[in-house]
Amino acid sequence: MENMNALRQELAGDLLTDNLSTTLYATDASVYRKIPKAVAFPRNVGDIKKIVEFASKNNMGLIPRTAGTSLAGQCVGDGIVVDVSKHFTQIIDLDVANKRVTIQPGVIRDELNQYLEPHGLFFGPNTSTSNRCMLGGMVGNNSSGTTSIQYGVTRDKVISLKTILSDGSEVEFKPLSKKEFQEKIALDSLEGKIYKDVFNELSNKEIQEEIKNEFPKPEIHRRNTGYAIDELLKSSIFDGPEETFNYCNLLTGSEGTLAFTTEITVHLDEIPPKYSAMVVTHYTTLEDCLSDVVPVMDHGLHLCEMMDKVILDCTKNNKTQLKNRFFVEGDPAALLMLELKADSEEELQNEIQKLIATIKASGLSYANPILYGGDIAKAVELRKAGLGLLGNIVGDMKAVACIEDTAVALEDLKDFIAEFSEIMKGYKQNAVYYAHAGAGELHLRPILNLKKSKDVALFRSITTDVAKLTKKYRGSFSGEHGDGIVRAEFIPLMIGEKNYELLKRIKASFDPKGIFNPGKIVDAFPMDESLRYEIDRDEPEITTLMDFSDSEGILKAAEKCNGSGDCRKTHHAKGGMCPSYHATKNEKDTTRGRANAFREFLTTGGASDRFNKSELKEVFDLCLSCKACASECPSNVDIASLKAEFLYQYQERNGYSLRSKLFAYNTKLNKIGSKVAWLTNAVYGSEWLSGLLKQSVGVAKERSMPKVSSFNFNKHLQKIKLQDNKINKKVVLYIDEFTHYMDTDLGKDAIELLTRLGYDVQLFYAESGRTYLSKGFLKQAKKLALDNVRELKVFLAQDTPVLGIEPSAILSFRDEYKRLVPDQEGVKAIADNVFLIEEFLAKEIEKGLLTSDRFTKEAKTIKIHNHCHQKALSNQKVTFDILNLPENYSVTIISSGCCGMAGSFGYEKEHYDVSMQIGELKLFPAIRMSGETTIISANGTSCRHQIKDGTDRDAMHPITILKNALVN
Repeated sequence: MENMNALRQELAGDLLTDNLSTTLYATDASVYRKIPKAVAFPRNVGDIKKIVEFASKNNMGLIPRTAGTSLAGQCVGDGIVVDVSKHFTQIIDLDVANKRVTIQPGVIRDELNQYLEPHGLFFGPNTSTSNRCMLGGMVGNNSSGTTSIQYGVTRDKVISLKTILSDGSEVEFKPLSKKEFQEKIALDSLEGKIYKDVFNELSNKEIQEEIKNEFPKPEIHRRNTGYAIDELLKSSIFDGPEETFNYCNLLTGSEGTLAFTTEITVHLDEIPPKYSAMVVTHYTTLEDCLSDVVPVMDHGLHLCEMMDKVILDCTKNNKTQLKNRFFVEGDPAALLMLELKADSEEELQNEIQKLIATIKASGLSYANPILYGGDIAKAVELRKAGLGLLGNIVGDMKAVACIEDTAVALEDLKDFIAEFSEIMKGYKQNAVYYAHAGAGELHLRPILNLKKSKDVALFRSITTDVAKLTKKYRGSFSGEHGDGIVRAEFIPLMIGEKNYELLKRIKASFDPKGIFNPGKIVDAFPMDESLRYEIDRDEPEITTLMDFSDSEGILKAAEKCNGSGDCRKTHHAKGGMCPSYHATKNEKDTTRGRANAFREFLTTGGASDRFNKSELKEVFDLCLSCKACASECPSNVDIASLKAEFLYQYQERNGYSLRSKLFAYNTKLNKIGSKVAWLTNAVYGSEWLSGLLKQSVGVAKERSMPKVSSFNFNKHLQKIKLQDNKINKKVVLYIDEFTHYMDTDLGKDAIELLTRLGYDVQLFYAESGRTYLSKGFLKQAKKLALDNVRELKVFLAQDTPVLGIEPSAILSFRDEYKRLVPDQEGVKAIADNVFLIEEFLAKEIEKGLLTSDRFTKEAKTIKIHNHCHQKALSNQKVTFDILNLPENYSVTIISSGCCGMAGSFGYEKEHYDVSMQIGELKLFPAIRMSGETTIISANGTSCRHQIKDGTDRDAMHPITILKNALVN
């Protein structure tokens, strides 16, 4: 540890050895777990050189890592994990004329393409993780994805790599002529030795023949089994057809085992043709589906993807993906997604007709819907979510990544799958089939419980049998996901012992001490050890106040996270998960980081102190409970609920702070304060008095304090009713705790809008429990939930919808109440009867009951920021729809995530900076760019306060905007 401390002092970046950090980096998206000795975040190339030198001196492994989405275990090890995702994120140079770009390894694939789009260029390889995977990982893994049948794999794109070798020297690998190659051999350095050793090895004709005979068929363009020494033979140096020699062909796909990459130059393609269509062929059997692959691939497809029934069924239960199933007809056993592109509409239609003719000629599919425009993107998103959706299987049986990366020649695909199916039947397995049919690669996964030794034995035996089958067809056992830990053991079988010994010699030449990502490709770790879960353990019995039976308990709720890392996307991607990660870029602030830590620490320690862990307090500290994870995470890992339970359990053991009590009991305090509102608001408005109050309880001094009010809504309702007698429908308006004591003007506006539109309004007063839930006061929240459910049942009997103004209050009836109230049938019925007021009005518009003739013809511009809970549990379109009711209103939705306030979070002094950083990512700049006459709409009370504090603009609830637009 002393040596580690010395290294820490030398680095400009960070080196972490604490328990939480090493735990967070012990796993990736694979089934493996290895606790590293440290996690490094280098800031520059000098840092990486120092880390390499330290590792060499201390015989310690280095595990390179970007987003950590590796499925085969490439990113786990017991040395130093070197995470370049935080600081190596620059796009260094773009050469438009020569269609090439130079970037650092931490650049995200989709964000690179956003940068390139104005120049008419893009980077072709496209993984299902493209919104968070980084180019360094794509090079390490030779990633490919859905576009490979048109644009090739990452290896095809890499022009040059700047690297650090195992002796700390900086070397650039790039295309070399024969003369330049000879000059490299002459160098008296590690670089020269590397060129000399490989030349001596591959010049041997017997070795060349061994490679050609034993490696996967060359027509399989997705092949990552071992090192790509077969690619080096294509150079004229070894009498091949290519003029130049480029070590990048070897380094791409080497999983960081040969050198440490610091800079990448890749070739780009022109953006695909403008016009596109997707034909989705539906089949009653998997065999029929596979039979159509070869004939349809004759049509120059840009995409040929398959999804089977297991994957499609998973999408039925995912809130985000449910809407993307619109094109699925009936209940297919499998379907193919076939995309065509063309430079004109006429050309596209011709291509569609040719493809349809081929499909009809086979007569195997029963439906062939054609998708255009945005519908194609929805279908692709559905397919991309396939991997993560497999994590939705409740319980310990999971679809395990081990044999999911086999690739064979296209003409072998059907026969290979038939034999594969027989193997799986022998193991009584119903396999999952999905992915890249057009590339001869299907992701095939057995369903296993790797907590049980009998299934761990199956894990090995199934993998072994499928490896032998793949070898029979001269396929690649690692098509695009790499060897990692899970498949590296089988490389000798796949390429032959002689070739494997050659790989070991090449590794020794590059890395004589074996410091770069040890245990991968050569001298492999055992594939059935170092698993994420302890085998045959007794499951801990963990008692919770909230009900997690839908996941078979709180531990399995955390274990649903499979590490796919969707939460690692930044604010540049669609969606809002995870806002604190967007600001900090720290793994601990992702859904994955929190779930991994929760899983780890719940299973350690005695039964009495499972929740009493400072590490858990740290990982949940910056969680804003925005609920985006519950809908955006493919596995629906609900961190907000886990946090609420953790806070309750932790505080029950350690006590509740004064500040937490003040925030939790805020409604009761507001009720008291509202009785003398003039005095309360005077104190809040006094710089000295409010400053003293904030300082004493730990509220950020920069925050404005929300004013309180006292108002008789019943009298106001009677007054409004007397003015309007056009009553045609009964509704209940829920006066929540925020509307009751702080946003009273908003409550008045809602009453006036509904009554003037002709609704018979009845009021329902209740505290939702939101403040208690956010601070972990679950006993108090449960009592309110029980009371509210009992009272809300009255409106069920009357068949009267309950409308809510504040999203965080009304939507708790749909969400947390399911975990607090034993009467699940009653809660579900109530959840179906409560609506955001925008949801209700949008439905009324859809029915034709509300029309624009009731509203002003005046032109106005409106920008909408919606509450996080609405985005997660409802949808934003309802707000958009009602604000478009006035016919001359121009309405847009700000593409923003969480505002950063999140109830009390943004008020707490230690969270203020992160809160404002989150606001500055998207929301604040969008508002500042809006003209002064633009109306800012925000339906969350916290959102409106954040917007005021961050931009000094007054945001209005959409109901107020609509009320002001009424003309009769």
